Amino acid sequence: MYAATHSASVFGIGALPVEIEVTVETGLPAFSIVGLPDSSVRESRERVVAALHHSGYAWDPRRITVNLAPADVRKEGSAFDLPIAIGILQALELMAPIDLTDCILLGELAFDGAIRPSRGILPVAMMAKRTGIKRIIVPAANADEGAVVDEVEVYGVTNLREAVMHLLGSAPLERHHLDINEVFRTESARHTIDMADVKGQLAVKRAMEIAAAGGHNMIMIGPPGAGKTMLAKRFATILPPLSLTEALETTTIHSVAGLLPPGQPLVTQRPFRAPHHTISDAALVGGGVGVVRPGEVTLAHHGVLFLDEVPEFQRNVLEVLRQPLEERRIRISRTRMTVDYPANVMLVCSMNPCPCGHYGSARRECKCSMQDVQRYMAKISGPLLDRIDLHVDVPSVHVEDLASSELGESSREIRVRVDAARRLQETRFVGRSHLFKNADMSSKEVESFCILDDESTSMLRIAMNALKLSARAYTRIIKVARTIADLQQSEEILAEHVKEAIQYRSLDRAGWGG
Repeated sequence: MYAATHSASVFGIGALPVEIEVTVETGLPAFSIVGLPDSSVRESRERVVAALHHSGYAWDPRRITVNLAPADVRKEGSAFDLPIAIGILQALELMAPIDLTDCILLGELAFDGAIRPSRGILPVAMMAKRTGIKRIIVPAANADEGAVVDEVEVYGVTNLREAVMHLLGSAPLERHHLDINEVFRTESARHTIDMADVKGQLAVKRAMEIAAAGGHNMIMIGPPGAGKTMLAKRFATILPPLSLTEALETTTIHSVAGLLPPGQPLVTQRPFRAPHHTISDAALVGGGVGVVRPGEVTLAHHGVLFLDEVPEFQRNVLEVLRQPLEERRIRISRTRMTVDYPANVMLVCSMNPCPCGHYGSARRECKCSMQDVQRYMAKISGPLLDRIDLHVDVPSVHVEDLASSELGESSREIRVRVDAARRLQETRFVGRSHLFKNADMSSKEVESFCILDDESTSMLRIAMNALKLSARAYTRIIKVARTIADLQQSEEILAEHVKEAIQYRSLDRAGWGG
C-alpha cells in the first residue's frame, strides 16, 4: 500500500517542496525514514507512532518505509511529523484516500497528538504562492504567520485528529485570515525607548542623524559611562520605518531562525542585534555543523548590528564583516551546499580609547602606556575602519546635563529630518534599498551627484595628505558630505559639509587601526 503527501523544507531563508512517500508492506515490523533526513527527522518515528496511537489509530505491526524526496537535499526539523502521520494513515487504509497534491502539511506532533508550532512557516507560504499550491495546513500557533501571504489558504490545526477530520471534510475548518496592513500600521511605530532619554551628547546625536539619513556605518569612542550603549540602542528609533516589503523579508529571516515572538506574525520594527564579544565568526555571519543557520549579520537585516566594546572581539571575527559590509550579502559555502544570506545592516560600534578607558580624558588620569593604547587600538584593522564612515568621539556627560530636567529632541523629531533627507535620495536613486542610499553610491554615482567646488576639493586634498587616507576613505568622506547636504536640503555640496565630514575621521587623525 502506498500514499503520498506534501510538505516543505527550509533552505537558507527560502523553502523547497518535499514529497513524502509512504509504503506499507508485509514482513518484519520496522519503521524507517530515507531521503537524507537529519536526526530530528529520524526521531519523528517515535513521535508519529505515539501520536497515532494516542489519537485512536491502531494497526497490526507492519513494515513502514517513508521517503523524503528529493533524496539529494538534506531535510531537517520536526515539521515533517504531521505529513508523515497523514501518509501512514492513508497507506494503512485507516483514512480514506484524498488527493493532497495542492496541499502542504506542516507540524510537529506531541505524543498525545497535539500539534506544536514549527519555524519557517512564512517562507513555506511564500513558496506555496510561488509554485501555485492553493492551501497549507499548519499548527494553530503559526496560522497568523502563514496568513501573511493572503494568496494561499491557511488552516490552523491543534491536534492530529482535527487535521484528519478537516482533510476528510467531516469537520472542515475555516480559513485563517489576517489583516496584514492593519498589523503593520498598529505595530510599526511603537518604540519603548526614545532618543530624548539621553542627556547631553548633542554632537553624537548629530552624527547618528547623519548616519541614519545616509545609511552610514559608525563607531563611537569614549570613556566608560559616557552613554555609548544607550545611544546605540536608540539608533533604530530614528531610522525610517520598515516598508511592507522589508518587513516581509525581515520576518522571513526571523521565522527561519525560530525567533518570531508568540502572537507576532510580522516583524514591524527594524531589528537591533547586539552579540556578545565572545561570539564566533560562524555565529556572526552564519554557518554551523550540518545545517547552515543565519548569523547575527543576517538577523540584523534591514536594521542595526551593534558591536559593543569592539576591540574585545576576536580579530578573525571582525574581519569576516568586510564582505557583507561592502556587498550587503554573505555567502556560506559548505561541501554539500552554498547558501546566500542577505546582510543589509548598519554597523554601529562602540569602544573605549584605551584599556582603562580614560585616554585623553580631562577628568581622570589614564594609567595606560602609549604601547598599551596602540596595542589596544590595533585590534581593529585598518581595512575594517575604512568601511566605517563616521568615527565619533563620545565625551563624558557633564553633571549639569545629568541634573537638567530639560528633555532633548525626541526620536520622532529627528526622524522627520531623516525622512526628509531620504525623500531627496528617493528621487536620486530609483530602486535603491530603503535603508541604504548615499552609503551605497557607486563610483559613477559619486561623480554624478557629489560634485565639489574648488574650496571643497582643496580642503579634501589637504585632509587626504595629512591623514594619509585611502581611496575608500576619500570616497566615503564625499558620501557623508552628500548626506549632510541632504539633511540641509541642499542640492550642492558646500565646503562646510565637507569640513564636517572630515571631522568624522577621528581614528584616522589619531593614526589608529592596525
